[in-house]
Amino acid sequence: MQAETATFETPAVPRRPQGCTNFKLRQLLRRVGQHYDTEMAKCGLKTTQYSLLSHVFKLGPIRPGDLAAEMKMDASTLTRNLRPLVDAGWVTLEAGTDARSRLVHITDAGRDKRAEAQRCWKVAQVSLNDLLGLERVMALHALADESLELLSPVSELDHGE
Repeated sequence: MQAETATFETPAVPRRPQGCTNFKLRQLLRRVGQHYDTEMAKCGLKTTQYSLLSHVFKLGPIRPGDLAAEMKMDASTLTRNLRPLVDAGWVTLEAGTDARSRLVHITDAGRDKRAEAQRCWKVAQVSLNDLLGLERVMALHALADESLELLSPVSELDHGE
């Protein structure tokens, strides 16, 4: 008498994604954003302000238009986001090479605020790595990079930029 072997049916794997990709990504971005915002609030900055301070620190002095291009944002958004940093004394808008141009500079107070914010950002990054696991974070980065490349605007693909 031969023993019977049990056969198990594997559940059918969906042939296409279930749900809206845009909605799922927005949910993930909100949750990750909340995670970073919680830490950044401890130093009195929003994540967008930290990013802006860091770009000015690394690239400045820089023309606002060039900064907007580097950060891949439109000029009006940059102007709106710069205002609180100027008001706080962390960056200045000074005359450029001609009468019509201006340059964004980081101040000493801005350098200090960025250093403080960098410590908060590091806490947020390390704790996210711990929550999700390094393998998942690395896979997420790779998937995001690959997807961004595939979704490059047509104008960039046409010009080889």
